[in-house]
Amino acid sequence: MTLFADRADAGQQLARLLQSLQGLRGRDIVVLGLPRGGVPVAAEVARALHVPLDVIVVRKLGLPLDPEVAMGAIGEEGVRVLNPRVLALAEVTEAQIRTVERRERAVLDARVAELRRGRPRLDLTGRTALIVDDGVATGSTARAACRVARHLGAERVILAVPVIAAQAEGELQRPAGEAADEVIAVAAPFGFAAVGQYYRRFDPTEDAEVTALLARAADGRADTD
Repeated sequence: MTLFADRADAGQQLARLLQSLQGLRGRDIVVLGLPRGGVPVAAEVARALHVPLDVIVVRKLGLPLDPEVAMGAIGEEGVRVLNPRVLALAEVTEAQIRTVERRERAVLDARVAELRRGRPRLDLTGRTALIVDDGVATGSTARAACRVARHLGAERVILAVPVIAAQAEGELQRPAGEAADEVIAVAAPFGFAAVGQYYRRFDPTEDAEVTALLARAADGRADTD
Protein backbone atom coordinates (compact mmCIF):
# COMPACT_ATOMS: atom_id res chain seq x y z
CA MET A 1 0.00 0.00 0.00
CA THR A 2 1.68 3.19 -1.20
CA LEU A 3 0.92 6.26 0.89
CA PHE A 4 3.66 8.67 -0.14
CA ALA A 5 5.36 9.55 -3.40
CA ASP A 6 8.68 10.23 -1.65
CA ARG A 7 10.04 11.70 1.57
CA ALA A 8 9.17 15.27 0.58
CA ASP A 9 5.55 14.26 -0.01
CA ALA A 10 5.54 12.38 3.29
CA GLY A 11 6.84 15.46 5.08
CA GLN A 12 4.19 17.65 3.51
CA GLN A 13 1.40 15.27 4.50
CA LEU A 14 2.78 15.06 8.03
CA ALA A 15 3.07 18.84 8.20
CA ARG A 16 -0.58 19.28 7.25
CA LEU A 17 -1.59 16.90 10.02
CA LEU A 18 0.55 18.76 12.56
CA GLN A 19 -0.80 22.15 11.47
CA SER A 20 -4.32 20.94 12.27
CA LEU A 21 -3.47 20.08 15.88
CA GLN A 22 -4.42 22.69 18.45
CA GLY A 23 -1.99 21.31 21.03
CA LEU A 24 1.06 22.38 19.02
CA ARG A 25 0.06 26.00 18.59
CA GLY A 26 2.02 28.51 20.62
CA ARG A 27 4.70 26.00 21.64
CA ASP A 28 8.41 26.71 21.36
CA ILE A 29 9.21 23.88 18.93
CA VAL A 30 12.44 22.52 17.48
CA VAL A 31 12.07 19.93 14.72
CA LEU A 32 14.72 17.22 15.03
CA GLY A 33 15.26 14.91 12.06
CA LEU A 34 16.77 11.48 12.51
CA PRO A 35 19.62 11.02 10.03
CA ARG A 36 19.60 10.20 7.34
CA GLY A 37 16.12 9.48 5.96
CA GLY A 38 14.22 11.47 8.55
CA VAL A 39 15.87 14.78 7.69
CA PRO A 40 14.16 15.38 4.30
CA VAL A 41 10.82 14.68 6.02
CA ALA A 42 11.72 16.95 8.94
CA ALA A 43 12.78 19.76 6.60
CA GLU A 44 9.29 19.88 5.10
CA VAL A 45 7.72 19.90 8.56
CA ALA A 46 9.99 22.67 9.86
CA ARG A 47 9.33 24.77 6.75
CA ALA A 48 5.55 24.41 7.05
CA LEU A 49 5.50 25.13 10.79
CA HIS A 50 8.04 27.98 10.51
CA VAL A 51 10.20 26.52 13.28
CA PRO A 52 13.92 25.65 13.52
CA LEU A 53 15.33 22.44 12.07
CA ASP A 54 18.15 20.38 13.55
CA VAL A 55 19.23 16.76 13.72
CA ILE A 56 19.30 14.48 16.71
CA VAL A 57 22.18 12.04 16.43
CA VAL A 58 21.89 8.96 18.62
CA ARG A 59 23.49 5.55 18.91
CA LYS A 60 22.00 2.53 20.56
CA LEU A 61 24.08 0.79 23.23
CA GLY A 62 23.62 -2.91 22.63
CA LEU A 63 24.30 -5.62 25.19
CA PRO A 64 27.87 -6.94 25.00
CA LEU A 65 26.71 -10.48 24.17
CA ASP A 66 23.56 -9.51 22.27
CA PRO A 67 24.09 -6.19 20.44
CA GLU A 68 20.55 -6.15 19.01
CA VAL A 69 19.11 -5.71 22.51
CA ALA A 70 19.39 -2.11 23.70
CA MET A 71 20.69 -1.50 27.20
CA GLY A 72 20.68 2.24 26.59
CA ALA A 73 21.56 5.00 24.18
CA ILE A 74 24.00 7.86 23.79
CA GLY A 75 23.68 11.31 22.28
CA GLU A 76 25.66 14.49 21.83
CA GLU A 77 27.44 16.32 24.64
CA GLY A 78 28.16 13.12 26.54
CA VAL A 79 24.53 12.17 27.13
CA ARG A 80 24.13 8.55 28.20
CA VAL A 81 20.77 7.00 29.01
CA LEU A 82 20.68 3.49 30.45
CA ASN A 83 17.91 0.97 31.03
CA PRO A 84 18.41 -0.34 34.59
CA ARG A 85 16.05 -3.30 34.08
CA VAL A 86 17.95 -4.61 31.05
CA LEU A 87 21.30 -4.05 32.77
CA ALA A 88 20.17 -5.99 35.84
CA LEU A 89 18.72 -8.89 33.86
CA ALA A 90 21.85 -9.21 31.73
CA GLU A 91 24.21 -8.57 34.67
CA VAL A 92 26.21 -6.02 32.72
CA THR A 93 29.18 -4.46 34.51
CA GLU A 94 30.17 -0.81 34.39
CA ALA A 95 33.38 -1.81 32.62
CA GLN A 96 31.36 -3.51 29.88
CA ILE A 97 29.13 -0.46 29.51
CA ARG A 98 32.19 1.78 29.12
CA THR A 99 33.63 -0.51 26.43
CA VAL A 100 30.45 -0.47 24.38
CA GLU A 101 29.98 3.26 24.87
CA ARG A 102 33.55 4.04 23.83
CA ARG A 103 33.04 2.16 20.55
CA GLU A 104 29.64 3.72 19.82
CA ARG A 105 30.76 7.19 20.92
CA ALA A 106 33.48 7.19 18.27
CA VAL A 107 30.89 6.42 15.59
CA LEU A 108 28.49 9.05 16.94
CA ASP A 109 31.14 11.77 17.13
CA ALA A 110 32.17 11.10 13.52
CA ARG A 111 28.54 11.34 12.38
CA VAL A 112 28.03 14.60 14.29
CA ALA A 113 31.15 16.14 12.75
CA GLU A 114 30.06 15.11 9.26
CA LEU A 115 26.48 16.36 9.57
CA ARG A 116 26.90 19.54 11.60
CA ARG A 117 30.05 20.85 9.89
CA GLY A 118 30.87 22.97 12.94
CA ARG A 119 27.34 24.27 13.55
CA PRO A 120 26.31 24.09 17.23
CA ARG A 121 23.40 21.96 18.39
CA LEU A 122 20.21 23.93 18.99
CA ASP A 123 19.42 24.27 22.69
CA LEU A 124 16.40 22.16 23.69
CA THR A 125 16.07 23.45 27.24
CA GLY A 126 12.43 24.06 28.07
CA ARG A 127 11.32 23.53 24.47
CA THR A 128 9.17 20.99 22.64
CA ALA A 129 11.30 18.52 20.70
CA LEU A 130 9.41 17.34 17.62
CA ILE A 131 11.35 14.25 16.55
CA VAL A 132 10.77 13.25 12.93
CA ASP A 133 11.75 10.14 10.98
CA ASP A 134 10.59 8.77 7.63
CA GLY A 135 8.85 5.89 9.41
CA VAL A 136 9.04 3.59 12.41
CA ALA A 137 9.06 -0.19 12.31
CA THR A 138 10.35 -1.44 15.68
CA GLY A 139 10.87 1.90 17.41
CA SER A 140 14.29 1.27 18.95
CA THR A 141 16.00 4.25 17.31
CA ALA A 142 12.99 6.52 17.90
CA ARG A 143 12.90 5.54 21.57
CA ALA A 144 16.61 6.33 21.94
CA ALA A 145 16.11 9.71 20.28
CA CYS A 146 13.20 10.58 22.56
CA ARG A 147 15.16 9.68 25.67
CA VAL A 148 18.22 11.64 24.55
CA ALA A 149 16.11 14.71 23.69
CA ARG A 150 14.59 14.62 27.16
CA HIS A 151 18.03 14.43 28.75
CA LEU A 152 19.16 17.37 26.62
CA GLY A 153 16.53 19.49 28.34
CA ALA A 154 13.37 19.17 26.21
CA GLU A 155 10.27 19.92 28.27
CA ARG A 156 8.02 17.88 25.97
CA VAL A 157 8.97 15.20 23.44
CA ILE A 158 6.73 14.41 20.48
CA LEU A 159 7.49 11.74 17.90
CA ALA A 160 5.97 12.63 14.52
CA VAL A 161 6.27 10.30 11.54
CA PRO A 162 4.47 9.64 8.26
CA VAL A 163 3.96 5.96 9.06
CA ILE A 164 4.48 3.75 12.11
CA ALA A 165 3.77 0.12 12.91
CA ALA A 166 0.61 -0.06 15.02
CA GLN A 167 2.36 -2.06 17.76
CA ALA A 168 5.27 0.38 17.96
CA GLU A 169 2.90 3.35 18.22
CA GLY A 170 1.54 2.11 21.54
CA GLU A 171 4.88 0.98 22.92
CA LEU A 172 6.56 4.33 22.25
CA GLN A 173 4.06 6.15 24.44
CA ARG A 174 4.82 4.10 27.55
CA PRO A 175 6.14 4.02 30.17
CA ALA A 176 5.90 7.74 30.87
CA GLY A 177 9.22 9.51 30.60
CA GLU A 178 10.91 6.63 28.81
CA ALA A 179 9.82 7.54 25.29
CA ALA A 180 7.50 10.12 23.72
CA ASP A 181 4.87 12.20 25.47
CA GLU A 182 2.86 11.86 22.27
CA VAL A 183 3.13 9.95 18.99
CA ILE A 184 1.64 11.51 15.87
CA ALA A 185 1.46 9.65 12.57
CA VAL A 186 -0.31 9.97 9.25
CA ALA A 187 -0.85 6.20 9.27
CA ALA A 188 -0.34 3.37 11.78
CA PRO A 189 -1.06 0.16 9.85
CA PHE A 190 -1.11 -3.39 11.13
CA GLY A 191 0.87 -6.01 9.20
CA PHE A 192 3.82 -3.62 8.97
CA ALA A 193 6.82 -5.13 7.18
CA ALA A 194 9.12 -2.24 6.25
CA VAL A 195 8.98 1.55 6.03
CA GLY A 196 9.86 1.50 2.33
CA GLN A 197 6.70 -0.40 1.37
CA TYR A 198 4.66 2.77 1.97
CA TYR A 199 6.73 4.92 -0.40
CA ARG A 200 6.73 4.94 -4.19
CA ARG A 201 10.30 6.21 -4.12
CA PHE A 202 12.51 5.32 -1.17
CA ASP A 203 16.07 5.84 -2.34
CA PRO A 204 18.81 6.03 0.31
CA THR A 205 19.39 9.55 1.63
CA GLU A 206 23.00 10.66 1.26
CA ASP A 207 24.98 12.68 3.80
CA ALA A 208 25.35 15.48 1.23
CA GLU A 209 21.56 15.94 1.09
CA VAL A 210 21.31 16.02 4.88
CA THR A 211 24.09 18.58 5.30
CA ALA A 212 22.61 20.75 2.54
CA LEU A 213 19.18 20.76 4.20
CA LEU A 214 20.70 21.64 7.57
CA ALA A 215 22.85 24.40 6.08
CA ARG A 216 19.82 25.87 4.29
CA ALA A 217 17.83 25.83 7.55
CA ALA A 218 20.72 27.46 9.43
CA ASP A 219 21.01 30.16 6.78
CA GLY A 220 17.29 30.84 7.10
CA ARG A 221 17.63 31.26 10.85
CA ALA A 222 20.55 33.63 10.39
CA ASP A 223 18.50 35.76 7.96
CA THR A 224 15.82 36.26 10.62
CA ASP A 225 18.22 37.05 13.49
